[in-house]
Amino acid sequence: MADSRSAKAVSDALQQRFGEEFAVDENLSGLSELAAMASRKVHRRYLDKDIDPALLRTLCAVALSAPSKSDLQQCDVLIVRDPAKRKIIAGWLPDQPWVEKAPAFLVILANGRRLPEIAKMRGKPFPNDHLDQFFNAAVDSGIVLATFLRAADAVGLGTCPISVLRDHSAKVSDLLKLPQRVFPVCGLCVGWPAEKGYISARLGLPSTVHEDTYDEGDLAQRIDEYDRRRHAIFPYRNPRDPARWGEAAFYGWSEDKARQYGVPQRPDFGGFVRGKGFKLD
Repeated sequence: MADSRSAKAVSDALQQRFGEEFAVDENLSGLSELAAMASRKVHRRYLDKDIDPALLRTLCAVALSAPSKSDLQQCDVLIVRDPAKRKIIAGWLPDQPWVEKAPAFLVILANGRRLPEIAKMRGKPFPNDHLDQFFNAAVDSGIVLATFLRAADAVGLGTCPISVLRDHSAKVSDLLKLPQRVFPVCGLCVGWPAEKGYISARLGLPSTVHEDTYDEGDLAQRIDEYDRRRHAIFPYRNPRDPARWGEAAFYGWSEDKARQYGVPQRPDFGGFVRGKGFKLD
């Protein structure tokens, strides 16, 4: 059965996000799901309303149903319920007040511990103790995170991943008693949204979808076009660190990201991961 309304919702959301027209077949199945995914939003403000622990556990189970590299299952989810621990973590992240205020706060963990332990249990060697194991655990965790976000969206919850948690990986690891070869990938705020949110514009598909070979085209022009399209939808309110970088005649996404990565970020993360027992060769 044709679903013209959902097809239009998909097209409108993708046009707003990517700046181009999309022809969406209204006879496709699953259009309502595509519309929800295409229009998803980050939420940082939540209603003062608890989340049923059974629902949260169900969402964790749905997320952990995601594909896993070779069925290795190298991701865990840690629910931080202790208000004192939440307060400590929030104190490390003063620019992220939703960490303490969200009804639920989770930490997505990459788990490289189980496989070596299983090898010992089964009396087998573990010759794959190198970068690929770390990579597999990190990618598995990213897939679980994305699946949790979609599951939360489906039941009306809002979410906000907190990657800056890795600025404090060692302290988080100690606080949550993470064993060797288990490390935090990100935090995740979860709650019932207090506001509608907005669709974030993304780089145009000519920059990010390639056919047969990689082709970035005129990168400077494409970035400038994206900067200006995004600025017209939702401009940055405050330039990043003007005391360091000065004032920009035009402040767009590329200027913000250049400033963000113009200073060291987590230069000790490799050392932390090695200290947790991973070999990155």
